Amino acid sequence: MNALEHQLDYPFADTLPEPGHVFEVAPGVKWLRMPLPFVLDHINLWLLRDEIDGQPGWTVIDCGITDDTIKARWEDVFDGQLEGLPVLRVIVTHCHPDHIGLAHWICAGGEKQRWDVRLWTTHGEYMQARVMASGDGSNAGGEGAARHFARHGLADEAALDKLRNRRDYYSKLVPALPPQYRRLREADTVRIGGRDWQVITGYGHSPEHCALYSAEIDTLISGDMVLPRISTNVSVFDMEPEGNPLGLYLHSLGRYETLPEATLVLPSHGKPFRGVRTRIAQLRAHHDARVAEVMEACERAPQSAADIVPLMFKRQLDIHQMTFAMGEALAHLHLLWLAGKLQRSTDANGVIRFAP
Repeated sequence: MNALEHQLDYPFADTLPEPGHVFEVAPGVKWLRMPLPFVLDHINLWLLRDEIDGQPGWTVIDCGITDDTIKARWEDVFDGQLEGLPVLRVIVTHCHPDHIGLAHWICAGGEKQRWDVRLWTTHGEYMQARVMASGDGSNAGGEGAARHFARHGLADEAALDKLRNRRDYYSKLVPALPPQYRRLREADTVRIGGRDWQVITGYGHSPEHCALYSAEIDTLISGDMVLPRISTNVSVFDMEPEGNPLGLYLHSLGRYETLPEATLVLPSHGKPFRGVRTRIAQLRAHHDARVAEVMEACERAPQSAADIVPLMFKRQLDIHQMTFAMGEALAHLHLLWLAGKLQRSTDANGVIRFAP
């Protein structure tokens, strides 16, 4: 653990669910983990005991990417962990591939097509997923992404070529989406297993992220908005090149820091923990420090996002990590720019730089 983690309480210590199995973390709430082929190598998913229209079964929250290994592990769960009951609905917190990638397959009942159920998510997440799954490029790759990062100082032609060749990055991980969905909105109440879960939307990490909180069992399914060990990625991407995602994210955190400190937080990455207000204070301090570093760098000389990356990320980055690093560096620059503390200019090479 790092020093900040010692300020949090991990009620299950180092216990993790076995592959293809579940682990109960709260009444009627079961935890399972799926692998990811990235540096961030896992995602936590949740099964909630439920009943809809008199039919007992399960609600699935988040899905994993489309991948044969993950499908096989889900099949093990369907066959061995559901107590012979069906999935009744699938809730997706947001549009990123590790969360929505297998939604179409799980809604259709897996390989054996055991059931046909509805996807529940917010309008912003569903529509963003539809756009990116169309195959017409995405924030993580394609010609538009390469141009965007080149404008902000990424000059490595090999890296830019890799970005151009990732045009189908999203659509490979999310090859299909359910053609229909049920809309979730801020402050909606979803009845799951006889308990009310409040929808808490968040912005900055994705268009309209959906977390769920049950006051009855004091449990927050936080998605990617509040993570225990890493900071949530907030990036300026090509689709919204003048965006202020960090400002949106920091504002959104206020919706979670009113929860009780003892709330059990079930994050999408890392381990379940208690100490939500402490963690939000840590996240705010982290971004305050990064913003101060960025401002100091811009006071020394005009900076592009590419100039800021090694200041914020002191390690070797692959192309997947580089897209998020560039996007996050730009998010910190934009927070200052849109607050009137920095101004933008374009140099002779067409690179955008920021200075006081």
